[in-house]
Amino acid sequence: MTGRKRRRAPPAEPAYVPGQLLDWRDSSHWDYDGPRPCRYCEQPTQLRDSHGSHAHKVCAEDALTQQARDAQAAYHQNGPR
Repeated sequence: MTGRKRRRAPPAEPAYVPGQLLDWRDSSHWDYDGPRPCRYCEQPTQLRDSHGSHAHKVCAEDALTQQARDAQAAYHQNGPR
């Protein structure tokens, strides 16, 4: 006799704390040639994201958080496909 499988509850969303989402300790995230404008806020930075674009760590984390919110909203609006 087989019973119905119980579905797991969705994981609770972790609280977002600025500065703790991305790990940029690797030297590949530093541009030794000098500061360039951040792709998000246009302020100068020597940091680079994983694609090699200049970006502040906090700006990149905020963008990722917004993308996750947009994806979640789209999922709830349209449902899974």
